[in-house]
Amino acid sequence: MFTLDADERAIGDTARQFADEFLAPNALEWDEHKHFPVDVLRKAGPVGFGGIYAREDVGGSALRRLDAVRIFEQLSTGCPAVAAYISIHNMAAWMIDAYGTEQQRHRWVPGMASMELLGSYALTEPGVGSDAAALSTKAVRDGDEYVLTGAKQFISGAGANDVYVMMVRTGGDGPRGISALIVPADTPGLTVGPNERKMGWNAQPTRQVVLDEARVPVANLLGAEGEGFSIAMNGLNGGRLNIAACSLGGAQAALDKTIGYLAERHAFGKPLARNEALQFELADMRTELEAARTLLWRAAAALDADAPDKVELCAMAKRFATDAGFEVANKALQLHGGYGYLHEYGLEKIVRDLRVHQILEGTNEIMRVVVARSLTGAA
Repeated sequence: MFTLDADERAIGDTARQFADEFLAPNALEWDEHKHFPVDVLRKAGPVGFGGIYAREDVGGSALRRLDAVRIFEQLSTGCPAVAAYISIHNMAAWMIDAYGTEQQRHRWVPGMASMELLGSYALTEPGVGSDAAALSTKAVRDGDEYVLTGAKQFISGAGANDVYVMMVRTGGDGPRGISALIVPADTPGLTVGPNERKMGWNAQPTRQVVLDEARVPVANLLGAEGEGFSIAMNGLNGGRLNIAACSLGGAQAALDKTIGYLAERHAFGKPLARNEALQFELADMRTELEAARTLLWRAAAALDADAPDKVELCAMAKRFATDAGFEVANKALQLHGGYGYLHEYGLEKIVRDLRVHQILEGTNEIMRVVVARSLTGAA
């Protein structure tokens, strides 16, 4: 797992080259102007980043979760916000590939793998965050259609995407009443709210999705009625790993910037990099990232192997890596002094982007609950 072969190195190198060529040179401008770079996302598809772990017969790359976290770490060195959207898109594509009928797979996944079609994951609702099983968006069957009424909140890519994998309530209260639907973005009755004004992640839109008697064919049901919550949680296992990897990539970029800055910057007659106290800071930052990376790879391997402890390991890795990534980026900003606070140096953008990783895909408090329940057996 820890010694990469030639193919594994090539996968990481390809992702880093994409980040260096297409993401890093534009990241600050996209952030400043709140620009969603759809044209660049289209370029990611032919490289294999639109369906990283979707099957090959529908255009996917059929890679492992272990490969995926290495890809997302490298992409995030260029722009964590864009890399995180690609992760969300992949989660939606995988859910259709994993749980869809052959007709659904061949209808949607090839376009998503090429990124000609952009996908989003729609679970969260206004007033229903961590308690996802309490969602209230209703899907009432009417002949060969479901009639959807409700709203989804904090949906990445909304307004610029083509398809949602949406969790809706087709039955009674609780998780067993939830189903998963493929909802085209152009469905009549589906509208989106204004782009949210956010602390970070400005290079991808975040909007509310409103459903007012929107009609979706019953043929768009993923799996069976009542299986949506399980599908959603299985999707989140991989999403948590990917967002952890995005934190590592952003933090690694911040650390790399800091090493260069301290080597060039002089104070009290010598380069700052020769200051032992600052060297200790760098050593701790490097250690934290390596520890997080090791746990992340361990969790990804467990998910690939369908190991019994995969859920808790994904939760551990998400919590640890997103906390470590933010702390390293924040220290990097501090070590740049006043320059770290300036937009042009890129540190403050990384800090803003990584902060939300501790909240989404399940807050880090919820990750602790997941791990604690696995230890104690508490419901």
